[in-house]
Order: sequence, then structure tokens, then C-alpha cells
Amino acid sequence: MVLLQTTEAQELEQAWRSRLASDCLSQSTATRESILRWLLGEDLARYDNLTSEQLEIAKQAISYRYSILQHFYLNVSPQRGYRHLIQRLASVPILRRKIRALVTQSCDRQRTVIDFLQEILHELLQRDRYMQQQVAWIAKCTSVPRLRNLLLFASLEEYCLRPIRNQPLISYRIINYLHRSKRGGLTQLPKRDFVKLVSGEDLDRDSDSTFSWLDGEAIATYRETQAWETQQVLRHAVRAELSRYLEAKVDTAAVQWLQLYLQGWTQQAIATHLNLDVCSVYRLREKVVYHALRNFVRQNQPLVRSWLEDAGETS
Repeated sequence: MVLLQTTEAQELEQAWRSRLASDCLSQSTATRESILRWLLGEDLARYDNLTSEQLEIAKQAISYRYSILQHFYLNVSPQRGYRHLIQRLASVPILRRKIRALVTQSCDRQRTVIDFLQEILHELLQRDRYMQQQVAWIAKCTSVPRLRNLLLFASLEEYCLRPIRNQPLISYRIINYLHRSKRGGLTQLPKRDFVKLVSGEDLDRDSDSTFSWLDGEAIATYRETQAWETQQVLRHAVRAELSRYLEAKVDTAAVQWLQLYLQGWTQQAIATHLNLDVCSVYRLREKVVYHALRNFVRQNQPLVRSWLEDAGETS
């Protein structure tokens, strides 16, 4: 009898099916299968064509996406899940500053950060190709409206918080939104020059449609894709180096805390997982932040600062 070799895609599918069966006992088999399809994506064959380093990054991305769904969306109502998504994004300091700038420059000063964030998310779903693909894929994964909504919220959070040049992706969408809201404005020119009406778009001579002279959306999308891939390789290398440093300077519990924290776990969830009291986890967090930001960053990788500079305020 000839034994068929198991592919990477098959191994991933089997591993995650077993994990979902263990983690999601309260969910139906159909729900677990829908989550499995959503996690692995539509093109399973791509896993067999990845290098070992790329495959490891892909596995980490799957785990991160699953942790978002499991801890914040899976066992709540869609209404509560949506509130969490808005609160989660609105609590990111850099996003809050950019949106407040939008509010300040808006004609309607009564609008809140939440109002603008909701509008930007709505536009993201309407204009962003990746999110449109995700919406279509989620519809193929499940026909249950509640599960569709929760998978969409998890997809939105993961996508919006992707690090692009050390800033969350949605911050660039906010900049694009600001530029479009100002389109067609008057330029500030010296008094003796003619005042020109400037627009980022012009009419196509062969049709009634418009096109952008700069095509900023396409350029931004391309740069984000390239930066995302480069950033993930860098993050993987830095994370491994930092983990080795913490294991040598602190202990293995510090390494476990770092891995869980970077997956978006709260301090309470980390305490439960590590079987520690919350006070011990907070002390562990302080040790990691101190060693990572005071010693490791100075000697090695500045990227770590973008991960942990707000950890001291995280509850």
C-alpha cells in the first residue's frame, strides 16, 4: 500500500479542525467548519507553494485572526461585537488623533470621533478591494447572518490594525478620506498669481468617467501590499530575537506573555491562560516592557517600541 504525502494545506486544515473542535465545544459543527474556511482562505493550494519562513508567517497570521474572533466576537451578539469594533479602533491613540483632526476641519464640529470612524469603516467596505473580497468570501463560508457579521467584524479589526510603516493601515485610509473631502479646494498662492481650482480628478476624453492624475488609491494599495510583506518578515525575525532575549534575561513566562500580548489578549485573559493572578501578570508585563524598551530596543530593533510603548497603559 502506497501512503500519500500530506500537503501543508491538509496539515493546516487538520490541525485547525482539531483546535476548533477543542476550543468551540458550544458551537455547532457547521459553525466550526465555517470558521475553518474563513481562517484558511479560499486558495488552500497557496500554502504548498510558500517557503518555510513564509509559511510560519502565514500560520501566525491565522492564529492572530482566530484570537481576535475568539476573544472579542465569537460568543457575543452582533450588536455588542460592532460596539467592540468601534471602541477598539477608537482607542488607538494615533487613530484618535487623526480623526480628531478630521473633526476639527469638518464643517460640522458637532460630529464625534465615533461618527467619523463609522463613516470611514462604511467607506472601507464600499471602496476597499480587499474588504470587498472578504465580504464575498465570508458569504461563501456561511449563510448564517449572525456568524457573517461576527466574521466581518473580526476581519475588519485585523485589517484595520495591520502595521504599515509602524502605523495601523486604517490611519492611511483616514488620510485618503481627508484628501477626498478636500478635493476641489482652492490652493493658497501668492497674491499676484492667478487663483486656480485644483482637483485630483479630470474627465476622461473618451468617456464620461473620471480618472485620477495621481491614482493615489492604487499607489497606496501597492505600497501597502509590499510594506505588509516586508514588515511581516521583519516582525517575525524581531519577535524571535526578542523572545530569546527575554528568555535569557527574564524567564519563559515573559516570552509567553509577549506572544499572547501581541495576539491581542487582555491582561485578564493572559492571567487565566498562564494560571497566574492578575497582579503577577502586571508585574510580568512591567518586566517585559522595561527589558524590551530600555535594553533590547537600544541595542537592537526600534520596531519593538511600536509594539510595547502603550503596554504600560493596557488593562
